[in-house]
Amino acid sequence: MISFRPVLEEDLELLAAWMQEPHWREWWGNPETELRNIEEKVAGRDSTRPYIFQKDGVDKGYIQVWFVRDQQNSDYVNECPWLTLLPSDAVGVDLSIGLPEDLSSGLGTQVLRAFVRKLLNEGYSRILIDPDPKNKRAVRCYRKVGFEVIPELVGKTDDSLLMEFINTEGVS
Repeated sequence: MISFRPVLEEDLELLAAWMQEPHWREWWGNPETELRNIEEKVAGRDSTRPYIFQKDGVDKGYIQVWFVRDQQNSDYVNECPWLTLLPSDAVGVDLSIGLPEDLSSGLGTQVLRAFVRKLLNEGYSRILIDPDPKNKRAVRCYRKVGFEVIPELVGKTDDSLLMEFINTEGVS
């Protein structure tokens, strides 16, 4: 069973340890910077909602939902000008599995399906994800869940491949 719980201040040590893992280092930024960013979210100074995802009650990784409208009006636009090309009513998702032994096990697909269902039930209909196109494992996972590349944004988003969840099965 997959579940989500908000990240608490006491989770920062766990997140810091996960961020030292090679698969985090490969796709995420500097661990100290990333941890400070999550601290801002936990403190409520950023509208992004951070969660720890669990499988059968065991902490297994990190997932967050960010609001495009809020990011379009933030300093992130300087770093990622392609944010202005996105629909302002959309939400974005980022995730990473905590430990390497859980990679390539189907966990990411299970978690993302459950999180998309959660977001749809909360009323969000436009859900985006932006992997590095070289992260083939992530792109395969996202396609399995129902995300498709946004063709009109290919080549306009630096090192991100913008994908949108296409609800073809009436998932809710």
